[in-house]
Amino acid sequence: MATSTNVLSSFVNPTAIATTPKSFLTPPSSFTPFSSSNSSLVKSLKMNAVPKKSFTCKSQVSDHVNTENAQELSVYELNERDRGSPAYLRLSNKSVNTLGDLVPFSNKLYTGDLQKRIGISAGICILIQHNEERKGDRYEAIYSLHFGNYGHLAVQGPYLTYEDTYLAVTGGSGIFEGVSGQVKLHQIVFPFKILYTFYLKGIKPLPQELLGQHVEPHIGVEASAAAKALQPHAVIPGFNNN
Repeated sequence: MATSTNVLSSFVNPTAIATTPKSFLTPPSSFTPFSSSNSSLVKSLKMNAVPKKSFTCKSQVSDHVNTENAQELSVYELNERDRGSPAYLRLSNKSVNTLGDLVPFSNKLYTGDLQKRIGISAGICILIQHNEERKGDRYEAIYSLHFGNYGHLAVQGPYLTYEDTYLAVTGGSGIFEGVSGQVKLHQIVFPFKILYTFYLKGIKPLPQELLGQHVEPHIGVEASAAAKALQPHAVIPGFNNN
């Protein structure tokens, strides 16, 4: 996501992250990928200065989810700021986030217990509405979560930067072929740390290595050192980083 350092200062301020989720980074009219090559930005994003208290988001949809006959699967999506993601394409050419702006992204995925690297997320968010009162944006998100040899899950639905949302599970491949259900997207540190809780129906029992007890979300959550280093015992079969 492209922006100048002074525009980002309020977003990346650790206190601001912990208390008031912001909209996707607001860039200038020119587009520059948001990547780790911007040393000043990376320095300002270091999480060791973030207070340990996290914020909580109100859910957009009631938590009364129909979980009957559903398998629950927890997945962490972590932006470790080494994939040049996200990017912001300001197609509207306006100074504020506006209908039609695009945000392609790809982040790392880990099992809910944070002990194994699963793969990557890959998709795009289309801006639908900027909400000045809530200091955030509503996007329509379309993306996939890749699970190595196990296949992938496809999801689509509302992505609100200021509260939790539920998205539809629209399909999958491999062990997820024929799947239906929904997924709760819980913002921990927007847009760098997300916990997904899937409620999946219509498929065979999931492999145990995907079902470890998930780590409770908090602002300092991170993957195990072995998973980050892609050690053989800390990645799933057929893991792909691309």
